[in-house]
Amino acid sequence: MSGAIILAGGGSGGHLSPGLAVAERLHASHPDRTIIFACSRRPTDRMMLESAGARFEPITSSAFTFRPLRVLPMIRSLVRGAREADRLLERSQAAVVLAMGGYVTVPVVHAARRRGLRVVLLNLDAVPGRANRWIAGRADEICTTVPIRDSSSMETASEIGFPIRRSAMAASDSLSCRERLGLDPSRPTLLVTGASQGASSLNAFMRELVGGTPLALDGWQVIHLTGPNDEKQLARAYAAAGIPSAVTGFLDHMGLAWGAADLALSRAGANSVAEAAVNHVPTLFVPYPHHKDLHQKYNAEPLVRIGAAELAHDSIQPGPNMTTIGEPLIALLTDPERLGRMRQALESRSPRDGAREIADRLVVED
Repeated sequence: MSGAIILAGGGSGGHLSPGLAVAERLHASHPDRTIIFACSRRPTDRMMLESAGARFEPITSSAFTFRPLRVLPMIRSLVRGAREADRLLERSQAAVVLAMGGYVTVPVVHAARRRGLRVVLLNLDAVPGRANRWIAGRADEICTTVPIRDSSSMETASEIGFPIRRSAMAASDSLSCRERLGLDPSRPTLLVTGASQGASSLNAFMRELVGGTPLALDGWQVIHLTGPNDEKQLARAYAAAGIPSAVTGFLDHMGLAWGAADLALSRAGANSVAEAAVNHVPTLFVPYPHHKDLHQKYNAEPLVRIGAAELAHDSIQPGPNMTTIGEPLIALLTDPERLGRMRQALESRSPRDGAREIADRLVVED
């Protein structure tokens, strides 16, 4: 048996789900290898990893900041996290670290480099975050799931497929998926998702839509993943409008939702874009609005270019969003032929097993 494989990342499902996909492939091909997640201390990380039965250890971390009053606490947090990571690497006799994104990767990579361990960076976004840009200069190998924009530190990156968990892929036909979610098997279905944390502005927009324009969803039913807030309010709103729905804060088996959907309204995080693509679901992507450069849009652009997806602007407030999101959404809801063409464009793409590609790079036989 060789040393442990450390999968470092966290803070959101978008950083952990690819790692869980890689872990699945590693367990299948190298069942003797120890796999440990070095995650953040956020409740989302614990919930996801415990649900998957993964072995994990939370590491203290902090976002980069240059604000005078926060610099010292940030440094203290990073030092503490590096010590915790160093103890983890020593106890586990780690052989390699896969950095998957999020600030928790910084202290883990710092400890790994001090120990002379191999570091592989998995970049998931077209516009790399600060942590990934820092790690790029310290990684032995850089892999990216999308073409990288404006990052000279990653010129040597090799492009791979996006690692997707088996539970995020539809395992059966749409009728079966809808039945399992308690929905009408024969009714067209809209999936609304803000990923693991939900999206408060999308939740508010949907309440506004079904409250003021319920006929927009005439004949449709909705699967709405609200995140930790708004679940009860959305369920009441759909019921009051007479729209069949399955509303939940979180769904671990996302393949059910994607498999049931004819159309999705989604944030444009790399994980969401990849899951929509592999499940052939036409999607109206709404990039996270609090990034100044709206860089999530670059994750979705390859699908937009082939006519498989569309982009909409999140104006944050429900009123303006009735125009910026509502109009393109209603246009898609009322045009089944257009949805058919979008699905065909998705089906024409050749999928790659990114989880297998990464797993093969991590395992170095003794």
